[in-house]
Amino acid sequence: MNATPDIRLTPVDESIFNAINAGKFASRELYRLRLWAEHAQLVSGFDELICLEQLSFAPFDYQMRAAQIMLRRFRGRGMFCDEVGLGKTIEAGLVIKEYLSRNIVQRLMVVTPASLVEQWREELAVKFGLTGFVTTADADFRAAGSEAWEKFPLLIASLATARRAEHRARLAQIPFDLVVLDEAHHLKNRNSASWKFVNELQRKYIVLLTATPVENNLDELYNLITLLKPGQLKTPREFRKQFVVSGDPRLPKNRGQLRELLGDVMVRHTRSQVNINLPPRQANTVRLNLSNEEAEFYKAVSDCVRGLLAPLNQSAPEENPVEKESAIRQTDRFALLTLQREIGSSPKAAEATLRSLGARITNEESRHQLISLAERSTQIHSWAKAEALEKLLKTILRDPTEKVIIFTHFRRTLEKLAELLRRMDVDFVQYHGEMDMPSKNQAIADFESRASILLSTEAAGEGRNLQFCRTMVNFDIPWNPMRIEQRVGRIHRIGQTRDVRIYNLSARGTVEDYLLEILDQKLNMFELVIGEMDMILGQIEDERDFEDLLVDAWIGAQNAEDLREKFNQLGDKLIEARKTHQKTQEYDEALFGEDFTAE
Repeated sequence: MNATPDIRLTPVDESIFNAINAGKFASRELYRLRLWAEHAQLVSGFDELICLEQLSFAPFDYQMRAAQIMLRRFRGRGMFCDEVGLGKTIEAGLVIKEYLSRNIVQRLMVVTPASLVEQWREELAVKFGLTGFVTTADADFRAAGSEAWEKFPLLIASLATARRAEHRARLAQIPFDLVVLDEAHHLKNRNSASWKFVNELQRKYIVLLTATPVENNLDELYNLITLLKPGQLKTPREFRKQFVVSGDPRLPKNRGQLRELLGDVMVRHTRSQVNINLPPRQANTVRLNLSNEEAEFYKAVSDCVRGLLAPLNQSAPEENPVEKESAIRQTDRFALLTLQREIGSSPKAAEATLRSLGARITNEESRHQLISLAERSTQIHSWAKAEALEKLLKTILRDPTEKVIIFTHFRRTLEKLAELLRRMDVDFVQYHGEMDMPSKNQAIADFESRASILLSTEAAGEGRNLQFCRTMVNFDIPWNPMRIEQRVGRIHRIGQTRDVRIYNLSARGTVEDYLLEILDQKLNMFELVIGEMDMILGQIEDERDFEDLLVDAWIGAQNAEDLREKFNQLGDKLIEARKTHQKTQEYDEALFGEDFTAE
C-alpha cells in the first residue's frame, strides 16, 4: 500500500509533533499512522471515502459519487454501467481500495477477460497502491497447483481460466469477501459456463462492470441482476410477465417500476453527462518495402510456419505424410505463431525461436530447415523498419519538447532499437516486463522529466497513464486489436489536452500489413472510443478469438489473391460486428437514458 496518508494537523497535533521531535514519541510516521487510524474509525458509513488521500491520482467527482453509491446505497452489490471510456475501472478500484482501507474485506478476486488481466494489476498498483495482487498467469500461482485459489487472498483471474470445470468446483468452496467482474456482458446468458461459474461463487460483495448491460433482449438484464441480488426481479416468468412486452423480448413495459428496481443496483454515466471531450486523434500508417534479403527471409520463414501449422496439404502430395503429421504434432503451435510475429518485427528477433524449434522438432528435414533459417537471420544486415523509424523520429523530434513512445513486442527488437537510438544520440529510457515496479516507476518518471523517447514492450500499454506524451509509434502491430487499443489508450484518455498522433510501421506483404488494412480502412479502428474494440470483437459470431480467425486466414491462403480475399472476408465480419455493436448502444441508450446517474 502507499505511504500513510497526509492528515491535516491542528495546533494540538503540531504540539505533539514538536514532542516527537524532542524524543518523547517513537516517530513521526507512527504518529501519522495512529492519527489516520483514529480518523478512519470516526468516519461513519461511506459518506466520506477515507482512501482518497492514499491515491496517486485525483478521481473525477462523478467517479467518486459512483463509488459511494455502490458502497452506501447498493451495499457492495451492484453494476457500474458507464459508457465506454468513462472509467468504470477507476470506480471499481475506489470500491476495492475503500473496502481494503477499512479492513472490511480480506479475500477478493477480480475476474476479467485474459487480455485485461495485466492491465488490471498495473492499474491497481500504480493508481491505488495495491501491489499485492497475484494473477492466474503468474509463475507463483501456477506453481501452487490446485491450492493456488485459496493460497492467494488477492487475485486477478482470467475468466476463461476460472470458469474451467476443474477450477469451478474449487472456487465454489472459497468464501470471497468481494468479487469484481469486468466486461460483465459476457455473463448475459444464464445457460453459459461463465454465468454458472459466477452464480456458484460464495461472495459477500459483488460488483459488475459493463457498458452494455443489455445486448439482445431483456432476459440478459434479468440474468445480470440475478447475480447481484437474486429475487430482485422475481422469477424469470414473473419478470417477463411484469416487465416485458408480450411478443417482443426487447421492449419493456411498466418502465417506472422497472427503473426503481434497477436503481437499487445500477449506476450509469453517459459522455454527454460528464462532458468528456478528448482532443482529436490522428493515425498514420507508414508502409514500407522490405529489402530483398528481408523479403526472401520473411517468405522462407512464413512458408516453413505454414508447412508445420497447416493440415496436410491436399493440393500437393506428401512424400511421407505420417512423418509430416508427426512433426506437426510435436511442434509447439504457440512458438510457431510467435515466430511469425517475430519476423514481422526484425530478422534477429526470430533467431532464438528458430533455434529452439529446431532443437525440439523430430522431423530431420524440418529441423535442418529451421537451423538454417536461424543462421540466415544473423546474416541479414538490412532492417527496413528501423530505417523508416529513424527517418520518422528525425522529423518528430525537430521539436525538442516532443516526446514519443515506441512500442515493440519483442525484447530482442527492443535491444536492437536501443542501439539505434544510441547511435542517433537520442535521450531515451527502456520499459519492459522484466523490470521490477520501482524500476518501472523510475523509467516513467525519467520519461516525463527528461527523456524524449520511451522504448517499451507491451508492458507500458498496461495501466500506465502517459498523457504528458501525445505521439506513439507502433513498431510492431499486435495481432489482437485490443492490444493496439490499449496502447493508444495510454495517451488518448481523460487528461490529454493535445492532438494525439499515432504512427504504424507496416511492411508490405506481411501479416501485419493485411491486418492494418482491414482495421484502418474497413473498421476505422483509430476513430473508435477507447474500449469499443472489445465490444465489437464480442459481436463476431464465432466462438474463436480474433487472432485464431486471423491465423486461419493467413495459414489457409493458397496464394496472394486468396490471402487478400480471406482478409477481406475477415474485414467484412468486423464491419458487421461494429453495426451490431452500434445497435446495442442505441438499444441501451433507449432503455436507460440518463436515469441511473450518480447524484
